[in-house]
Amino acid sequence: MNIFNNNIDFAKQLDANDSLQSFRDKFYFPHLHGRQAVYFTGNSLGLQPKSTQDAILTELEDWANYGVEGHFHARNPWYSYHELLNQSAARIVGAEPSEVVMMNQLTVNLHLLMVSFYRPTKQRYKIICEAKAFPSDQYAIESQVKWHGFDPESAIIEISPRAGEHCISHEDIYTAIQENKDELALVLFGGVNYYSGQVFDMQTITEKAHDAGACIGFDLAHAAGNINILLHDWQVDFACWCSYKYLNSGPGSVAGAFVHEKHHKEHLPRLAGWWGHDKSTRFKMEKGFNPIPTAEGWQLSNAPIFSMAAHKASLAIFEEAGLENLIAKSKVLKAFTEFIVADVNAQLGKDKGTLEIITPMNDRPADYFGSGCQVSIIAHGYGKKLFEDLLLNSVIADWREPNVIRIAPVPLYNSFEDIYLFGEVLLKIMK
Repeated sequence: MNIFNNNIDFAKQLDANDSLQSFRDKFYFPHLHGRQAVYFTGNSLGLQPKSTQDAILTELEDWANYGVEGHFHARNPWYSYHELLNQSAARIVGAEPSEVVMMNQLTVNLHLLMVSFYRPTKQRYKIICEAKAFPSDQYAIESQVKWHGFDPESAIIEISPRAGEHCISHEDIYTAIQENKDELALVLFGGVNYYSGQVFDMQTITEKAHDAGACIGFDLAHAAGNINILLHDWQVDFACWCSYKYLNSGPGSVAGAFVHEKHHKEHLPRLAGWWGHDKSTRFKMEKGFNPIPTAEGWQLSNAPIFSMAAHKASLAIFEEAGLENLIAKSKVLKAFTEFIVADVNAQLGKDKGTLEIITPMNDRPADYFGSGCQVSIIAHGYGKKLFEDLLLNSVIADWREPNVIRIAPVPLYNSFEDIYLFGEVLLKIMK
């Protein structure tokens, strides 16, 4: 039985009953064509928290006042600044604080971790990944395979959706792992597919990879701050993520890395840098790299303070809101979005084209597992002009070739009224 209505009063009532509604006021919204935009691209770049400016200004003031002494005497000493982020970041991805570190950018971290966890041999050299992974993942995997002297055509196994479908069957993933178990070195997936919004069953994929004797890693760019993640409990070997999408830490901001504690004291090969060296002897500057026995041992350089300050401000909002509360709201936002899109279709009739949601919905088979905030839509018969018309009507969505409009109703700052307005604009344009 449907519990929603497509009218403004109903949407406003949902917002009035939302215990997280006040968090919307903690963010700046862009304006487009003379009015505040309906912003649905938190899956690409999250909005700026109003607290970010003061967080960065604090570090600018301490730089002005202390110069190099700010490393030890700033209000948040820069020498250990990254340690201020570990507990909150760990909660976001379900890890122990010792298993996470904020450093570099996502693709840099992916390469650094593959140095340690993709160690191909003549017998075991293959990598299983998703087809239509984000290009950075594709390029990183291809270049790592070539670096080790293997042919990407034979070493990389991409799992594609079945004919006529848009999401990947988990059974096809498990079958590929089993069929290649004797040659498999690494399974590397996104936690959430950037194109379709499909969430992958990371726990089961991890179990299957380990049963096959392979390492397992995840790119959590579209998962961190969006869905429930338990990297430690799932025994994932490594993961990395950016902080500028759902984590709202600014364009190109510092990224995260996870290495399970079972690997901390192993003598894994890695590319070493001085900030990953044992803290007690770091400033002796002696020969011989001695890594910190935590995820910090994968650091190369000292902390990028200004981007970390922005990330610290955003993590504080997540701590206040509670990730479990955000995920609960996200499910209702997505269900309302599905309802609005279906209602627009019904009002248009078949002769006006069709909006098809390709992201797993509540009624999709269990094999497709689920989704987070993102809703990917194909507007059959319309193409990119529909996306452009949304922008002209102050709705900021996202276009992905060849024919997908992505929206992400983010529970920290999007409202049910936003979704209603989106449907209203869609109906006006498509009519």
